[in-house]
Amino acid sequence: MIEVKVNRGSYEYDIHSLIQAFYPGEEVSVREKETFTEDVPLQMDVKLWDSEIEFALFQDKTLHKKGHICVEDMERKLVKNQLKQLIYQTLSEYTGKNLPWGTLTGIRPTKIPMAMLEQGKSNVEIAQYMRSTYLCSREKTALAVSIANQEREVLKNIDYKQGYSLYVGIPFCPSICLYCSFSSSPIKLWEKRVDEYLEALFQELNFLGKAFRDRKLNTIYVGGGTPTTLTAGQLERLLTCIGNNFDYRNVQELTVEAGRPDSVTPEKFQVLRDHKVTRVSVNPQTMNQKTLDLIGRKHTVEETKEAFYMARKAGFDNINMDLIVGLPGETIEEVRHTMEELRTLDPDSITIHSLAIKRAARLAMFKEKYQEMGLKNSEEIMDLTYRYCVEQGIYPYYLYRQKNMAGNFENVGYAKTGKAGIYNILMMEEKQTILAAGAGGATKFVFSPERIERVENVKDVAQYISRIDEMIERKRGFMKANGLWKHYD
Repeated sequence: MIEVKVNRGSYEYDIHSLIQAFYPGEEVSVREKETFTEDVPLQMDVKLWDSEIEFALFQDKTLHKKGHICVEDMERKLVKNQLKQLIYQTLSEYTGKNLPWGTLTGIRPTKIPMAMLEQGKSNVEIAQYMRSTYLCSREKTALAVSIANQEREVLKNIDYKQGYSLYVGIPFCPSICLYCSFSSSPIKLWEKRVDEYLEALFQELNFLGKAFRDRKLNTIYVGGGTPTTLTAGQLERLLTCIGNNFDYRNVQELTVEAGRPDSVTPEKFQVLRDHKVTRVSVNPQTMNQKTLDLIGRKHTVEETKEAFYMARKAGFDNINMDLIVGLPGETIEEVRHTMEELRTLDPDSITIHSLAIKRAARLAMFKEKYQEMGLKNSEEIMDLTYRYCVEQGIYPYYLYRQKNMAGNFENVGYAKTGKAGIYNILMMEEKQTILAAGAGGATKFVFSPERIERVENVKDVAQYISRIDEMIERKRGFMKANGLWKHYD
């Protein structure tokens, strides 16, 4: 337990996120209060005045570190940056740690260089700013600036204002993975109600297609869950519904996750091909059978390979594969083995996820058990995955971060030239409205970089089915209130 008291509110989240990055797995409490609680071994005190910030660290009631910084401008962003710099420098000296992303604790590091590129700043200016303001390492700074340039190139033909993207959620999986916190349900428990779910989903898609028929649809992403848990006939109906309700003339990418190798068949891949799907994702997470068994993936390494070749045989020339590093018991040697296996398969893109332990996942509920096995990620492992990808001609094109990531690292998407996932960038950079249909779907209406509004569907499948009219009315009401509704009553 780490206790932090502050004398002035409004910065609690920023303080909590940065201290948590230094102490992953520890409970961190940040409160606006005057006195410490008794019997908490590690305590920190943050004081903000009109022209000065002070940070003190106490171990067993004894002052160990204390620092202060003068504040010339009380504009909130500048105060926040200086506060985090002071905390970072103090904790770095105390713990001996340097965080690769410095004081950056948000999930979208590339938003900073992307915005600066659009302002006409050079790569050198951006790099200097990120290192001096956020104390990012040279390696992570270079990665963020490089990816921002890549993203800008990929998005050059996207219409942010009149364009939009569509996410369609299928919340069913063959089994629930140890690390999963998504709104997914085992398909065996829902087989008899999948058609009911689809009927509700079709109502929402029909509504959204009409509501945005004057806008340009740029990308479609069918995710989950695992969409390919649907039968070939159900996939046919789903993709037919999308095609009937949306204009594909400006669509640059249509992705369907075929993430679980035990959920695909040649018939299903043929349905995807018949409906103009351009990109699929076959996700092993690891190519080590022992780990697959441990995390609840009910398929073998060989089935992963078979699924990949099945997609190739069906004609797909844009296949992504997701991996997770930091899984229980995996060291750099297990990761190396996985990367060697993927080198042989030669996918068109690879997404490297650093394990993030989400509160709702079984991994979090039984964390102590799995920590004994090792939940490790390191700069060495991230460098290894980078080298393997680049040696295959697969280069980084987007990245994002999550809370409670192993090693406080990042997720990086790598792709061959022309194979970058456009939807992934649009979702992370929040530059375009993304309509979301299905249980757990969160629509993001992007009005400007400063104003992004969310309208969410319920996560529970049964609730989504029974309350579909309410889900539609939520969106209709929001559109009417914000001038997005035209003539579709």
